Amino acid sequence: VQLQASGGGLVQAGGSLRLSCAASGRTFRVMGWFRQAPGKEREFVAGISWNGGSVRYADSVKGRLTISRDNAKNTVYLQMNSPKPEDTAVYYCAAGAPFRAVVNGAVSGYDYWGQGTQVTVSS
Repeated sequence: VQLQASGGGLVQAGGSLRLSCAASGRTFRVMGWFRQAPGKEREFVAGISWNGGSVRYADSVKGRLTISRDNAKNTVYLQMNSPKPEDTAVYYCAAGAPFRAVVNGAVSGYDYWGQGTQVTVSS
């Protein structure tokens, strides 16, 4: 099982950026994105169920970041619109084991992790 995140980089505040996470080895009912800024704990950003019917966001990103998935490509996305400097962090994609059906906002609710991709938002 492997989760490969990509799409990070430097973006100006108010711009846009799309992160991708391609999964291989199996499909996952629940997938999500977390982020970790220097000196801070890893925090939940967004999660999505298999058919997209259940989506959950951290309050700090609601209305600006959008999670989606393409099951045919076994890929989950995070569209970042109008990012802010405080969105600067390493972003990690995550996936839940097969028994997990509920979109969870906790690190402990996910069992597989990608390597992270750096997002830097300049003011």
